[in-house]
Amino acid sequence: MMDSEPDTPRARQVAALCFRRSPRVEFLLVTSRETKRWVTPKGWPMKDRPDYAAAATEAFEEAGVDGVIAEAPIGSFAYDKTLKSGDAKPVAADVYALEVVRERDDWPERSERTRSWFTPQEAAAAVQEEDLAALILDFAVSQAR
Repeated sequence: MMDSEPDTPRARQVAALCFRRSPRVEFLLVTSRETKRWVTPKGWPMKDRPDYAAAATEAFEEAGVDGVIAEAPIGSFAYDKTLKSGDAKPVAADVYALEVVRERDDWPERSERTRSWFTPQEAAAAVQEEDLAALILDFAVSQAR
């Protein structure tokens, strides 16, 4: 798989950075369906709802969590989404912080994904995208204040 060209326009997605305080900040990541790498719940914007609400919907569908989501993104990260064809599509994902208040035992993509809680350092090391790793660490610092 080749990286996309820097000047290629990127499709836009929305992502939920799911976190809890117990008492320190921890992050919930899920495995992707195709490659099984650790990712944040994310998906395409939805015509019938604002981006932050679409990100919350993705968190429920992919990770089985409900929570309080910020209405403004905390940042974004770029990556190349691997399509079923094997081609790579350049994507930029806007990230919305979601404080988890409920973890469900059953959710739509439970049989397709694994979810797990990580410390900030573990979460940053688990994701492949450098921009996302930096967002995780920066957000953890902001929550420690």
